[in-house]
Amino acid sequence: MTVEKIPLFILLGPTAVGKTGVSVKIAEKLEGEIISADSMQIYKYMDIGTAKIKEEEMKDIPHYMIDIVYPDEEFTVADYKEAATEHIEDIYNRGKLPMIVGGTGFYINSLVYQLSFTQVSPNYILRDKYLSLADKYGNDYIYNQLKEVDPKSAKRIHKNDRKRVIRALEIYNETGKPMSDYYKDLRRPNNKYDLTLVGLSMERPRLYSRINKRVELMIKEGLLGEVENLLKMGYDKSLTSMKGIGYEEVIKYFEGEISLEEAINLIKQNSRRLAKRQLTWFRRNKDIKWIDIDKFTGSYNIENDIINYVKKK
Repeated sequence: MTVEKIPLFILLGPTAVGKTGVSVKIAEKLEGEIISADSMQIYKYMDIGTAKIKEEEMKDIPHYMIDIVYPDEEFTVADYKEAATEHIEDIYNRGKLPMIVGGTGFYINSLVYQLSFTQVSPNYILRDKYLSLADKYGNDYIYNQLKEVDPKSAKRIHKNDRKRVIRALEIYNETGKPMSDYYKDLRRPNNKYDLTLVGLSMERPRLYSRINKRVELMIKEGLLGEVENLLKMGYDKSLTSMKGIGYEEVIKYFEGEISLEEAINLIKQNSRRLAKRQLTWFRRNKDIKWIDIDKFTGSYNIENDIINYVKKK
């Protein structure tokens, strides 16, 4: 007896490439509901700096995994996998198409592959230890520890991504095996889903220009006020959420470390670097159909091209 696979559409790509607008149009045409795969959009009160979709942009399409935890709450890849899986099954059981949309590779891979490291339970004592070490000696200190025990994961994770550096160290300490071994040995497809993966890309100069403009818009929309409000609410700058791009740089400006102009330029630079890392991450998956946005005159054509691909698959 064969078990019917759940159809799962995944739209991914680098930051600022235009996933949000395209995904809503696809959802309207294919009766889909959208599950976010963005590790920053899970946080409440963090809207501008995460480029969170506005209610009017949703076009009445249900969106999930947005605003689900407070900025000081712990949230792991395993948590994401569990919650997203429940949403996928619920959407499918109601006769709709589950759609994953975002740029966080770990979140997407937790659904695409059978990654057993996601089942490694969190060790909060160990996490507090590494957080204290990072606060005292800097991110380089714990990153160098990761390079010693798991150089392959260290290559894939940015040194300032405390959350993932600590998670990789945690997995090594809890299992005695580096996280990269789980990728190597257990990176098997998740046969629960009938997957369709589509990636959006564009020429690097144009993407970088879009990123720069987005950052300028965030400043105009009130990013400084958003960060100030978070600090007034008691959310400490050492939190993983507050280390996100846009938030950490503004805090440095507030503390007088850098000028506002330097903060804005740093946000742009770090966002461009993020986009580069995202593309490198996703390019490893040969099952992704890449759509070059530069070849289209408008998102309507992109939307139709993707829909035709989904229907033919």
